[in-house]
Amino acid sequence: MRSLKFVSISTVVTCALLSACGGGNDAEPALPQLSAATPGKLQETCAGLAAQFHFPNTEIGSAEDVAAGVLKVAGRDVPGHCLVKGSMYQRAGVNGNYAIAFEMRLPTAWNGRFFYQANGGTDGSVQTATGGVNGGGALTNALSMGFAVISSDAGHNAAQNASGPANFGVDPQARLDYGYQTVAKLTPMAKGLIKDAYHRGPDRSYIGGCSNGGRHTMVAAARYANDYDGFLVGDPGFNLPLAATANIAGYQQYLALAAQPGDAASGFTQAERSTVASAILGKCDALDGVADGMVQNSGACKTAFDLDRDVPTCTASRDGSCLTAGQKAGIRQLFTGVKTPDGQRIYASWPYDNGIQTGGWSFWKFTVPMILDSVAVGQVWMSPPMDAASFSGPIFAATADIAEVFRRIHATSGSYPESALSFMTPPNPTDLSLLKQRGAKMMVYHGTADPIFSSDDTTRWYESLMQANDGSASNFARYYPIAGMNHCSGGPATDQFDMLTPLVAWVEQGEAPTAIVASARGPGNAAGVNADVPAAWSANRTRPLCAYPQVATYKGSGSIEDANNFSCK
Repeated sequence: MRSLKFVSISTVVTCALLSACGGGNDAEPALPQLSAATPGKLQETCAGLAAQFHFPNTEIGSAEDVAAGVLKVAGRDVPGHCLVKGSMYQRAGVNGNYAIAFEMRLPTAWNGRFFYQANGGTDGSVQTATGGVNGGGALTNALSMGFAVISSDAGHNAAQNASGPANFGVDPQARLDYGYQTVAKLTPMAKGLIKDAYHRGPDRSYIGGCSNGGRHTMVAAARYANDYDGFLVGDPGFNLPLAATANIAGYQQYLALAAQPGDAASGFTQAERSTVASAILGKCDALDGVADGMVQNSGACKTAFDLDRDVPTCTASRDGSCLTAGQKAGIRQLFTGVKTPDGQRIYASWPYDNGIQTGGWSFWKFTVPMILDSVAVGQVWMSPPMDAASFSGPIFAATADIAEVFRRIHATSGSYPESALSFMTPPNPTDLSLLKQRGAKMMVYHGTADPIFSSDDTTRWYESLMQANDGSASNFARYYPIAGMNHCSGGPATDQFDMLTPLVAWVEQGEAPTAIVASARGPGNAAGVNADVPAAWSANRTRPLCAYPQVATYKGSGSIEDANNFSCK
């Protein structure tokens, strides 16, 4: 990977390139060093593999050769591989038949590694098993790197994912499979299939994903640390039921502020968000040494920016250039952290970032509560679930009693012995002692303009992880905030990067990652253009992603489009 010429493919940048970019602690005790994987070749034909592979509770549906170039990523040929499709644990559920459907892609030229692709949303479909390595606009993937990759639907299909009589949330086992048990069931089967295919098991195993995939990965780090050596965590919704409940509460607040009844987006219009974004940049952009349209120091911005002081207050009509006093009070409360009517904090606070002006931000705040959050909260995470036959997502999002929702996502009842906060979240997210003691590693990234899972929540988690490890966790886990990035991609951000390559180098070579070079996706980008990249930026602007608590800081000279002119401090 390091020989690729694309600057937007990140590498592990040495401190010779980016001075003061360490993030580690030389006094930290040495941890076990895991050995490197060795390559291998596919030893069985696809047809032979399908015929001979047997594993408990598993059925192989098909196996076929996929020639090099049939599958492409960013216009590049994915190497030849064997595609195996199957299912595990077929059963009759409460409201229909269930199974864990999967596909696994086994490269002809194998690098000796396994990658579990943790998918997003409420799952329900088997995404192409390529293995993502970054935020937006992937230029490569784990499969192209030579990993054997698995993807699944987490135990329910698209029809069972929908609101209505087929909703999977009514089935107690489907809830648990979605929450955490699918990883436990698929992992040994996948390693067994690899052993049959290559006549040996994987030397090293990795798991990764973004959004709910980041949640899956954090849950695996806490529950299944023995099964994986590297954990790649993106914009993790590790408190997903709380975040979704808070998003519904926020939607109701925006409805209350709406200029047009029933239209939450008119509670905080695009013009108003642009006004606020400009004010944020005015106070926070240059905190990193240069005004470049990016708020790198989101922590300092909380002190530097004040919504009441720095945004004009409307004295007449709302024209987009100001906020009313009511808007300021309501929006400030949401950024501080929404609470139940009786004062219980539901979720986290949010950074102030100019990424709030984008369409991606507004989609998650004003549309998702009606079509995604409502279904997941009302029918999957509340105990007992809402009646699917009469359920309406838009009505639930607009009228749900937030205090009652908050109570019921913590509750158990009858056939549902585990609450949503039990089956969806890591049992103890700051106790990663087994992962650490094994020599396994974790890399985490999160966009500071993510509108559904707050990077403040991830920052708080990482600070707690540091505290639980005598003040530093950087010898086994590092966290990279990404200025301006929306949910997993997009926003005025450098959101194209590769974190799998440095994770492998850390796990297998002991090369601790420092800064990761990330690129913007302006016009001409091979993996797709990010429409949120400002026209004033270079199409391929680069920035170092710095390990928290360090911040990308301008050195004082040189082009502001080039990561070489920034250091992590």
